Amino acid sequence: MKRRDFSIHLAGTGLGLALAGSVHAQGGPVEGTHYVRLQTAAPSSLPEGKKVEVVEFFWYECPHCYQFEPLLDTWSKRLAPDVAFRRVPVGFTARHQIGQKIFYALEEMGQVGAMHRKVFTAIHAQGKRLLAEKDIVDFMVANGLDGKKFAEAFNSFSVATKSNRAKQLSEAYKIDGVPAIGIQGRYYTSGALAGSHERALAVTDYLIGRVRQGA
Repeated sequence: MKRRDFSIHLAGTGLGLALAGSVHAQGGPVEGTHYVRLQTAAPSSLPEGKKVEVVEFFWYECPHCYQFEPLLDTWSKRLAPDVAFRRVPVGFTARHQIGQKIFYALEEMGQVGAMHRKVFTAIHAQGKRLLAEKDIVDFMVANGLDGKKFAEAFNSFSVATKSNRAKQLSEAYKIDGVPAIGIQGRYYTSGALAGSHERALAVTDYLIGRVRQGA
């Protein structure tokens, strides 16, 4: 979903299939076409050389992120022990920042595993508008969370700090649309670049291999 108009039209289209075909025809992903190498490295939260960091940038209201989530979830569970995967919500606008606060409040409460997919489903399958704090808290309570604790986390300094760091990281990666995947602060790819969500994960696997080789 593009930053300017919240819409990506490449993934899953004829152009996307053409891109995927070109990857296969050329024997591997092509820099500048299927992925981007950053001229200035983005910061990593890991000690140098310890693990390969992979970051998914997303927004709860993005339909493409919703479609990508099941594939990403399955893929992430198969990662090797030397790969550290995490999700980062983007904060392009005030509306995006609401989603940041939802995610990091859930993280503060240790409830991302239980609630992450439920938030996506509520918005995209059930038509809920989780924009006003009351509606968000009511939704959390309906799903078994302590409303007071969630509201405290939602408005906490810790969540504000995490949201600000997430915004800085997406800017460092030069992310302008979601979903997108950053690898070790050096590369990023997306369904729009790779040709499909599946191809984006294949390109990510390729880039993880490059990082392991010191590329």
